[in-house]
Amino acid sequence: MTAYIIRRLLFIVPTMLGIMFVAFVVVQFAPGGPVEQVIAKLSGSDTGATSRISGSPGGDFGNRAMQGGGAVDAVSSKYRGAQGLDPEFIKKLEKQFGFDKPAYERFGLMLWNYARFDFGNSYFRDVSVLQLIKEKMPVSMSLGIWMMLLTYLISIPLGIKKAVDDGSRFDMWTSSVIIVGYAIPGFLFAILLIILFAGGSFLDWFPLRGLVSENFHSLPWYRQVLDYFWHLTLPIIAMALSAFATMTLLTKNSFLEEIRKQYVLTARAKGCTRNQVLYGHVFRNAMLIVIAGFPSAFVHAFFTGSLLIETIFSLDGLGLLGFESVLNRDYPVVFATLYIFSLVGVVVNLISDLTYTWIDPRIDFESREV
Repeated sequence: MTAYIIRRLLFIVPTMLGIMFVAFVVVQFAPGGPVEQVIAKLSGSDTGATSRISGSPGGDFGNRAMQGGGAVDAVSSKYRGAQGLDPEFIKKLEKQFGFDKPAYERFGLMLWNYARFDFGNSYFRDVSVLQLIKEKMPVSMSLGIWMMLLTYLISIPLGIKKAVDDGSRFDMWTSSVIIVGYAIPGFLFAILLIILFAGGSFLDWFPLRGLVSENFHSLPWYRQVLDYFWHLTLPIIAMALSAFATMTLLTKNSFLEEIRKQYVLTARAKGCTRNQVLYGHVFRNAMLIVIAGFPSAFVHAFFTGSLLIETIFSLDGLGLLGFESVLNRDYPVVFATLYIFSLVGVVVNLISDLTYTWIDPRIDFESREV
């Protein structure tokens, strides 16, 4: 097992290199880089997500840029909308963003810095990327952790119950509800919850904005706990809907497959009770496929899965940060979040494989190739 773990750890290096290389190449061909973002802001044509950015790096010498008048040459003409700006200003922008270096040199420097977890500063927010991620982490952690706990605590027992009572009225009724829930997009369900329970058209029971209330710190501890979950209730329900349906059906099908195997009949013939068979023999075998989906569910819950929910409920987390960074071409934030979540995904995948052996010692990764 030790040799397997070492091989998997070493395999992380080429995996991360491949991910970062593909992302870096794609970015080189993406139109509207950070230089163009600053030019658009100065020329008054800034729209969309970029219009919400404050503290643009071009602000320090924006007046000088506009004073350039007709000084246009090959340096500025390669950027759309740069006509009329001072070429010297364009060169300073390129140097500030690092675009005065060739692509291979920028990629090598990025890898060296990221290997030391030095992610630099955001282009447009005047703060380090790590500090920015640290500020947004509590929101995404709150949504991700509680959503996964809620999903697993409800879906696994419900899936087991549906497998045991397969074909019953309870199984048919819950399956209908689950299929309908799975078919409804999370963001659409979030809007429905707002309309029904957050002052949309009916009840006004839950807040629409933020993770806690403005007077959170002045509340006693028990009120703080209630206020925290009061704000999280609707976002977590909206996020957990599709995950809940998927996990329930996955658990049911996994248990059904194991219940029909020969060793279950043998255990029953030996006089084992239903619970002894179910939790002593079937459980650890059936749970393997559920554990296999944990890494992707973990990363999905902390990043991509929360994007629309964070936007709808005005929660400033990592999902919204990554989305706005892509729109605004804030490359340090884009690459840093990609690097961190890819690394987390690879490591969690390794932990998941090791959990296999803990649940079922018959599994031996030592003889397998990575």
